[in-house]
Amino acid sequence: MPAKVYTHKEAKITPLKKKTLAVIGYGSQGHAHALNLKDSGLNVIIGLYKGSKSIRVAKRHGFEVFEVAEAVQKADVIMIGVPDMKQAEVYESEIKPNLSKGKTLLFTHGFAIHFGLIKPPRGVSVIMVAPKGPGHLVRSQFKEGKGVPALIAVLKGSSKDSKKVALSWAAGVGGARAGILETTFKEETETDLFGEQAVLCGGASALVQAGFETLVEAGYAPEMAYFECLHELKLIVDLMIESGIAGMRFSVSETAKYGDITRGPRVINANVKRSMKTVLKEIQSGKFAKDWIKEHQAGLPNYNKLLEEGEKHPIEVTGRSLRAVMPWIPKKNIKGAQASYS
Repeated sequence: MPAKVYTHKEAKITPLKKKTLAVIGYGSQGHAHALNLKDSGLNVIIGLYKGSKSIRVAKRHGFEVFEVAEAVQKADVIMIGVPDMKQAEVYESEIKPNLSKGKTLLFTHGFAIHFGLIKPPRGVSVIMVAPKGPGHLVRSQFKEGKGVPALIAVLKGSSKDSKKVALSWAAGVGGARAGILETTFKEETETDLFGEQAVLCGGASALVQAGFETLVEAGYAPEMAYFECLHELKLIVDLMIESGIAGMRFSVSETAKYGDITRGPRVINANVKRSMKTVLKEIQSGKFAKDWIKEHQAGLPNYNKLLEEGEKHPIEVTGRSLRAVMPWIPKKNIKGAQASYS
């Protein structure tokens, strides 16, 4: 059954007009939510740890900044905008002791709630507002008068007005301009993790690297392999986003279409789909979450090792040299620019 799409007809910012909203963390999603809500006319404060480098930035953006505990005490709705693996620690030490009945906790991803890293007390409502895009896009689209679609969810046991609060927050960050869809913490978490692992990040990265390696090992120039397996991928994905897979096929040559529909299923075949099902089962059972928590607690040894190996892959060396001579591609130094508890 198709999900209902909410717009400005149902999503009004009125329920939040007289409330104080605290954004804990000023990273990728944190800064975007805070600025968009502020520009929507709502009262937003920022919660950061003492000595955070982001204090100066948040103040420059016109916010009152408090230490996390005080921000939680002052706020009616508290958004936890810190990374998944840091949320439980921040919650236990700074947020939980300062929660009181009637307050609302807001998450932008369901991981910590769905897998039990955070267990809110009775009397505290728990909602999710998850824009389907990175923070910089949520902010830039808002400034242009547009919006990024958003998901909302309400945890069982929350107050009866929690859905209105979630819709209001989603509208405040621009989601109602594009459409707001209702989901659950379980559905959002499991589908989000699967998409990242099997298709968007893991699947796409592995496919691109395997294609590059296949051409280079067959004696073709790495530059040619880069163009055909990575550079032109954006053109195809853009067509898919604009018109769907069928629309993309309409826009490419007959030769490309024929190769797509006859050879594509030989590469992404039943074996690949079986592997995808295994990945999904590991997410559903909690195995992935347990593995990720264990890796984080161990200091990320395998995580860092695999990332370093990826950075040394020949496709990265080839790509850096080619991008340097393509002036139309923005040059961004984004390494390490991840949202942090700041």
